[in-house]
Amino acid sequence: MITSTSNPIVQQVRRLNAKRKERMEKRSYVAEGVRLLEEIWDAKHNIRQVYYSEPLSERSGSLLKELKKAGVAVEEVSQSVLKAMSDTETPQGILAIVEMIDAVLPASPRLILILDGIHDPGNLGTMLRTAVAAGVELVFLAPNCADLYSPKVIRSAMGNHCRIPIQQAEWQQIEHYCASQRDLRIYAAAMENGISMWEADLRGPAALIIGSEAEGISVEAQQLAAKKIFIPMAPEVESLNAAVAAGILMYEVVRQRMEMDRKRGTGE
Repeated sequence: MITSTSNPIVQQVRRLNAKRKERMEKRSYVAEGVRLLEEIWDAKHNIRQVYYSEPLSERSGSLLKELKKAGVAVEEVSQSVLKAMSDTETPQGILAIVEMIDAVLPASPRLILILDGIHDPGNLGTMLRTAVAAGVELVFLAPNCADLYSPKVIRSAMGNHCRIPIQQAEWQQIEHYCASQRDLRIYAAAMENGISMWEADLRGPAALIIGSEAEGISVEAQQLAAKKIFIPMAPEVESLNAAVAAGILMYEVVRQRMEMDRKRGTGE
């Protein structure tokens, strides 16, 4: 059992939590809480090391047994040590060091989400959760987005970062990939000089670019997009939270495609 907060392992975990450079060099990140670890384990991502403190919930104990059986290194630590390792005010009793996995880009995705300058970790994580639910097949994180593996993004994504290919990329890489996709229509969310989401044809292969609420879409995003698209709102409302806007637009894609399938099924 590790009982000293001065232990080098404790310091290593704290560096992984605090520094993007450390995470990228080690190709690892920290995930906390039984629910999050269950999601990561179910997604077949490599959990390198688990640290826990007693008392554990029955659910955490069951997960530990499964991880030990699979050969994952598990070590008990004192509650004070776990608190020192944790990025949260109230540690959940279990955390792990998880290996980063490079995204495998799909050959012909029908729905791509491109996030442009999304700085807020909570927004980014929420967008990833919604993207998985809406059937997005690929997410690009353009420059100036929050770090995918920061503790706050990992927590807010709740393991969904493991269930979809996510590529942190430069605009040139994003443009090259999109150019290789046949019939792909690229829409950027913007209130000015655009068309309503109800007018946009989102039934075919599509990419949605979402910018930050404060800054909107970048020049690079405007150059990449074929059209701008907006969400109709009451006149007195200026904008929506970026994660909310992303969710509405993704589910407008879902709605249009379900309607298309329904008409095909009924012969309309």
